[in-house]
Amino acid sequence: MFKGDRKIFKMGKTRISIVSYLNSKPFLYGLDNHMDNQSVHLSLDIPSKIVAKLDMGLTDIGLIPVAGLQYLSEYHIMSDFCIGSVEKVRTVVLVSDVPLEQVDTILMDYQSRSSVLLAKILAKFYWKKEFKWENTCCDFHLKSIHGNIAGVVIGDRVFDIENKYKYTYDLSEVWFHFTGLPFVFAVWVANKSFPDEFSGVFNEALQFGVNNIEKIVEMEQERYPGVDIHDYFKNNISFELDNRKKEGMKKFLELAKKLEPVELL
Repeated sequence: MFKGDRKIFKMGKTRISIVSYLNSKPFLYGLDNHMDNQSVHLSLDIPSKIVAKLDMGLTDIGLIPVAGLQYLSEYHIMSDFCIGSVEKVRTVVLVSDVPLEQVDTILMDYQSRSSVLLAKILAKFYWKKEFKWENTCCDFHLKSIHGNIAGVVIGDRVFDIENKYKYTYDLSEVWFHFTGLPFVFAVWVANKSFPDEFSGVFNEALQFGVNNIEKIVEMEQERYPGVDIHDYFKNNISFELDNRKKEGMKKFLELAKKLEPVELL
């Protein structure tokens, strides 16, 4: 449902869950400013929690990690938009004090299944190296990565550690070198069917946000001192779920089936 003189689509209040990272701000802006807040309830969460909320019926639509699709009993991809990247993404990395060949343990970021699963796929099929994998809790990226212990770190926290560790491996960039395909980190998924009319309105709201990147940069830049977030949006994040990204997503899910499940709290 749109504000102003836009077409109004009426239905029961729809619960929408979205991640709270910088890369989702355009979507949040579009939904918050271009849909009727009387018919939509927005909530912020970390990626792994949104999957659980969808599966338990605690939300209707969520921006979820692609790896989470395999945990849902029913899902409908309902948008032409995603959180994706072509080559370097900047905010999904493996960091360490030593080169990869000296790493023996990798700490798994508790906030995202997809990024951890991507690291495991790259380890097995591209780097062809075995690691010990360990779960984490908050602030692990500041305290627990040292010596031969590396860590997968995602989201805005990466900005805080860009100069902290000697080695940084951008996982989207490595994926591109491995497959020649873009990577999709998160997609919009519903746990039930929605009418085409609502889906159209929903997509228009997301497009509205993506079209207003400049305004979002003005709003958010002060919160990210030392980070050129305009460059991040324009050169690292790709929002359109096009055929190449769908191909990359399919490849990722095929390789994921060949690994043991990644269980995160």
